[in-house]
Amino acid sequence: MNKTVKIILVLVAIIALAFVLKYFKDANSKDVVDYKVEEPFYSSIDTKAVATGKLNPEEEIELKPQISGIVDKILVEEGDKVKKGDLIATIRVVPNEQNLVSAKSRIATAKLSFDNAKILYDRNKTLFEKGVISQQDFENSELSFNQAKESLGQAQNDYQIIKRGSISGGSSANTNIVAQIPGTILEIPVREGDQVIQSNNFNAGTTIATIADMSLMIFEGKLDEAEVGKVEEGKEIKVILGAIKDKEFPAILTFVAPKGIEENGAVQFTIKADVKIDSITNIRAGYSANAEIEIESKDSVLVIREALLQYNRITEKPFVEIMTGDNKFEKENVELGLSDGINVEITEGVKEGDKIKVWNKASKDNEDEEEE
Repeated sequence: MNKTVKIILVLVAIIALAFVLKYFKDANSKDVVDYKVEEPFYSSIDTKAVATGKLNPEEEIELKPQISGIVDKILVEEGDKVKKGDLIATIRVVPNEQNLVSAKSRIATAKLSFDNAKILYDRNKTLFEKGVISQQDFENSELSFNQAKESLGQAQNDYQIIKRGSISGGSSANTNIVAQIPGTILEIPVREGDQVIQSNNFNAGTTIATIADMSLMIFEGKLDEAEVGKVEEGKEIKVILGAIKDKEFPAILTFVAPKGIEENGAVQFTIKADVKIDSITNIRAGYSANAEIEIESKDSVLVIREALLQYNRITEKPFVEIMTGDNKFEKENVELGLSDGINVEITEGVKEGDKIKVWNKASKDNEDEEEE
């Protein structure tokens, strides 16, 4: 029985010795960890504000009919380039039967008045030539005759307008939809045979086509309230299109909204900028775009990567660990300047040539900072 106890005690001692050796081995191995270091360097720091938005034509108009009817012909397609005055579409008038009957009645009445005035005019002209009536009486009959003639012509024109939509059917007819500006056809929301409504004081009317000058484009976007106070009109910015990679377009900021709009809990301000488009780039209206606005920049300043910064959990002040010897580091508080999100300017606490420890947030390298 004593022999068994001795064997058990020996095994326990061996196991305990193994744990002790492993502990000292881990402790010694931790002491000899070789940390990576980086040195500060000189670089340029640019702080930018980014506004998201779209690229839209500066001049964009909608063509609407001046008379109600049916779309008879569409002479262009979306994407076609047109000149000012080019015929876009024609409208076929569908006259109201009651209006036609009324117009015919006015013609008949005007014709009766005209015939009677003509008889009186011819009679008085003969009498005036014979000296029977005075010149005043003759001129009165001539005036009545001309007025009746004008009324008849007006009644006939009204009838033609009601029936056909125009008098002559020429290029200036109400049934012709022509381009008001040179540009590109962006959209034709109607098709041949569709019914359209004229534009008037009570109705915006049906849009026949949308035309825009694609050589004059503007950026329209939203900027956060934290950054809008740092920009001003006339500033040069860069516009980057999502559909065109690796290309930037220069632009001039022309408008900053005086009033913001709350969106998703944040106040956004509308901005606009004139974008310079080269002739070789095919731009389409409605492209999503980002505008980069430079807020502040510094050249050749001492910087480090932001990943090297550590923050005291109590004071929340930034510091770095600078190598002072073989695998030995000392904490040094730093003063920060501009940051671009990757590099940060160091104004105090670090000098050129210092070796700064690359620390791991997942490790316990800075556990003792709370004790300080």
